[in-house]
Amino acid sequence: MIQASTKKDERLRREERLRRKGDFETIAKEGTRRHTKNFLIIARKNDQGLSRLGAVASKRLGKAVERNRVKRLMREFFRRNKDRLPPSTDYVIVGKKGAQELQYAQVADELSAPLRLRKEEER
Repeated sequence: MIQASTKKDERLRREERLRRKGDFETIAKEGTRRHTKNFLIIARKNDQGLSRLGAVASKRLGKAVERNRVKRLMREFFRRNKDRLPPSTDYVIVGKKGAQELQYAQVADELSAPLRLRKEEER
């Protein structure tokens, strides 16, 4: 017998990713900015009904392997916490120099406060 699972959707779906240059430019121009030691977070409300993420790592971070790792860590944080983020908001997270040295736990600690995550009980 197969039971219905109550597990939440933890995938990072295609529609939850920002991919168009115009979207990035609009968010950069109209969004609110928050700085942390290793990240710049730009947020802007959308009318999509879901939160979306754009991860950016410039060449200042290092070679492609390091840049891709930083972007993977940002996407992983978003994927695990998307249900705790304010709804209908687009986020562009830009990695600053030094972000390539962080472990996931450090990334999660640094991004949690400025993104105002809701606690599990509040949902």
